[in-house]
Amino acid sequence: MGIIATIFIGLIVGLVARLLHPGKDGLGLIMTALLGIAGSLVATYGGQALGIYQAGQGAGFIGAVVGAILILFVVSRLKK
Repeated sequence: MGIIATIFIGLIVGLVARLLHPGKDGLGLIMTALLGIAGSLVATYGGQALGIYQAGQGAGFIGAVVGAILILFVVSRLKK
């Protein structure tokens, strides 16, 4: 998957992660999207490098959502 596709998926992942992350985090839509992109990039390329999944598999999307939720959690805790 190319970098542009990963960024686009990251935007979607950021919104999904925002819905799944409990509580108010005080982040705006743009910051949530950027954190989703970061989570998507880390989870996508990290998972492929570790051999957990291949490019284009559904597990990559799930991994990206989990990565984005983790990043949202860390950022919201650091912000407090």
